[in-house]
Amino acid sequence: MHTHSDAAYAAAQILAARRLRGEVGPRLPEPCRPSTLEEAVMVQSAVTREMDAEVGGWKCGLPTPDRIVVAPIYSHTIQRSNPCPIWSKGGHARVEPEFAFVFGKGLPVRDLPYTYTEIDTAITRTHLALELIASRYSDPASVSFPEALADGLVNQGLFLGPEVDSELAQQTSEVHLKLADACGPIEEYPGRHPNNLPRLPLYWLVEYLRSHGQAIHAGQVVITGSYAGVLTLPLAQDLTIDYTGLGSLQVRFEALG
Repeated sequence: MHTHSDAAYAAAQILAARRLRGEVGPRLPEPCRPSTLEEAVMVQSAVTREMDAEVGGWKCGLPTPDRIVVAPIYSHTIQRSNPCPIWSKGGHARVEPEFAFVFGKGLPVRDLPYTYTEIDTAITRTHLALELIASRYSDPASVSFPEALADGLVNQGLFLGPEVDSELAQQTSEVHLKLADACGPIEEYPGRHPNNLPRLPLYWLVEYLRSHGQAIHAGQVVITGSYAGVLTLPLAQDLTIDYTGLGSLQVRFEALG
């Protein structure tokens, strides 16, 4: 008889191998396919152990009655310079424009919840960022939410852009985004944060982790939701994404593999 931990380990072996090779494949075999949020989070943790990977940060969003949005971002997948290596799809990079909040000091596990003020004080920098998107399933639309959660909610990493004003960023519910290449403007996007203010999911994340016996560590980075959904961008081109009134980031994507 298979236990939940056996099933999580079997699922993690498959998903970790796909992550490391930039591969996709079918749904997990039924015996190890997670069907609850708890089982999905067990698989996430098992993937981390299987890869022997350091957690450099988290992606999160506000929960709904039947879903939680939380997934580790591994340190080795956080890029800070160009070119940015990425597992591409159809010859393109898929990214989400976000803010990244950097913890200058840790929030260790304790009995009492952290206040918003304590959390704000622990955040010492805010950066423009792009979440790097890739699923390990060949048909992501066909999998259940727990299966997607087990796979880290399509996260493959993070591109960390320049630092911006933290006070201004944390109050930004809307931002106009402009994409340009070396030849000039390409596209504009009216950006809006899915949870209104971008730190609201972060406050939830800190409490979620604390209540599950996990700390936030100094240096970890948290992203909380895209201002414009998923953008499909070209490879091997010098791109600029301007967050109007806040700053801009320059990126050049290079296909892995």
